[in-house]
Amino acid sequence: MGKTFPLQTLLDLSQLRLDEATRRLGELISGEQEASQRLELLTQYRQEYQSRFVAAAQNGLSREAWANYQSFLAKLDAAVAQAGELVNASRRRTVEGQQEWVAKRGKLKAFDTLAQRHETRLQYAEGKKEQKAQDEHASRRHDAEDK
Repeated sequence: MGKTFPLQTLLDLSQLRLDEATRRLGELISGEQEASQRLELLTQYRQEYQSRFVAAAQNGLSREAWANYQSFLAKLDAAVAQAGELVNASRRRTVEGQQEWVAKRGKLKAFDTLAQRHETRLQYAEGKKEQKAQDEHASRRHDAEDK
């Protein structure tokens, strides 16, 4: 079956590209999870700080302390908003990475299907060749017996 698959180079290249897309997708998913965890931690911290502010306000606060709480809460709100934007951007990149992975996998499957068909054709041709050789051998043996 000496004939190699003519598109083997493209099949190998497609496999390499799928492997790279898989690695990249893993990194994107990991980055998205980290960004989500950061957002969750910031949100929890903001809620805890808000609770401390409310408790302190009930016990009475000076104008300066009130302003400090308000200023820090505003900074936390900005940090939460920024972290939310990072999570959304990370999700978009992950979706793009998933789409890229699906496309690369589809291309690899197409080349793999062609390779399998090529192998099937080679096996069929080899089978026919073997059958022909067996038929010729049987025919010669039959002719020799008739003589």
